Amino acid sequence: MDFLWYIFAGAAVGLAVGITGVGGGSLMTPLLLIFGFPPHIAIGTDLMYAGIAKSTGVIMHAKRGNVNWNIVFAMAAGSIPASFLTVWALSQFEKPDHYQETLTVTLGLMLVLTAMVILFRDTITKSVNISLPESKSTKVIFVCGFVLGVLVTLTSVGAGALGTAILMILFPVMKAKNIVGTDLAHAVPLTLVAGSGHLLLGNVDYSLLTALLMGSIPTIYLGTRIANFVPNRILQPVLATALMTFGMKYLFF
Repeated sequence: MDFLWYIFAGAAVGLAVGITGVGGGSLMTPLLLIFGFPPHIAIGTDLMYAGIAKSTGVIMHAKRGNVNWNIVFAMAAGSIPASFLTVWALSQFEKPDHYQETLTVTLGLMLVLTAMVILFRDTITKSVNISLPESKSTKVIFVCGFVLGVLVTLTSVGAGALGTAILMILFPVMKAKNIVGTDLAHAVPLTLVAGSGHLLLGNVDYSLLTALLMGSIPTIYLGTRIANFVPNRILQPVLATALMTFGMKYLFF
């Protein structure tokens, strides 16, 4: 019976992701915590889920020429090593219980940041207009990637919403489809590497992962079809409010 509930959870998150474009991690991890999974299992399983579920999207965007591979490689040069270092740091603890509080507090922070990005992304990108030439932005992208790699590995949140916000701020003239494709092409290897690290730490529940994928993969596709008929200006604030509530809970309670 629990397996069926997990399939339904995956379906609900997949539908929300397909309609709104909000990253699965920011929705899935709090949901798994509500189900009673400890933070390290919720985060590790969600990272593997996100990496696998989003892989087909990268192929589609790459075929359409929507991926700026120079930016992807520059960001990954920071995020992938950062993910390895973060996993190594977690492995130094004797038991997962010893770093649960770190995961929970960082998760709360990332959920709050994600909610803020969803609510105020347009305002942020208009007021913070850096507009770096690609040839001179490698170091900035590398640093942003490094920070993102640490935070995503600790929380499973941010590869989508925060990654997109970074690209919009650094490259405001980049077309929306290229921002989405480039961010997705970076998010998939990052979440797979981080998820694999958590797998080695024993933080992945295979039965849960299977159920989530069974539920979400069909509904992500369905959600993208429904998206044209559902106004994001209504749904995204609702989701952002939920994420903010969860974030404040994990930060202060």
